Amino acid sequence: MSEPDNLVERAGAGDIGAFRALYARHRGDVARLVHRMMGPAPDAEDVLQEVFFQVHKSLKDFRGQSKFTTWLHRVTVNVVLMHRRSAKSRPVLSEELPSDVSADHRSLLPDEEVDRRLRTRAFLRLLDKLGDKKRTVFVLHELEGVSPQEIAEIVGAPVLTVRTRLFYARRELEAMIAQEPALAALNVTFTKDGGHE
Repeated sequence: MSEPDNLVERAGAGDIGAFRALYARHRGDVARLVHRMMGPAPDAEDVLQEVFFQVHKSLKDFRGQSKFTTWLHRVTVNVVLMHRRSAKSRPVLSEELPSDVSADHRSLLPDEEVDRRLRTRAFLRLLDKLGDKKRTVFVLHELEGVSPQEIAEIVGAPVLTVRTRLFYARRELEAMIAQEPALAALNVTFTKDGGHE
């Protein structure tokens, strides 16, 4: 999503209206990424607010060497990883999504809805078992649709490293899914070509 002319620059110069416009425009995307990286932890809203606090504090230093969304992803990933490292215990997963994170349920029958929630919880539990670096690239690529090249900018690693982490994340998840009763029947195989290029 490209920004209107000089909106980022104005926000970085202290224009509160411009910053509010950036916040309104990107809050949903940041909330979705926070949710996917942390699961719906009780303090996810605090983490979301911390992301935008850091954005507000650092925006004056944004020089446009990368897309604003790439920079915003980097800030979000860093805040989530700092939060996870400082947390005393692992987050408790629940199937609830934040109100501004869209979930496509259409009109599921009650038993289908229960199955979907069980699968979601089971998948989030498995995703949480991956190391931070593998989980980050997996979430960004497979769930957010970010290219390996852009992920490399976000996480500050070579593209080859990103692809390697993605390969191992997929392999570990496939093995865990095969052992998870709620997911085993899905017979999940993640794409191997790196997609979303």
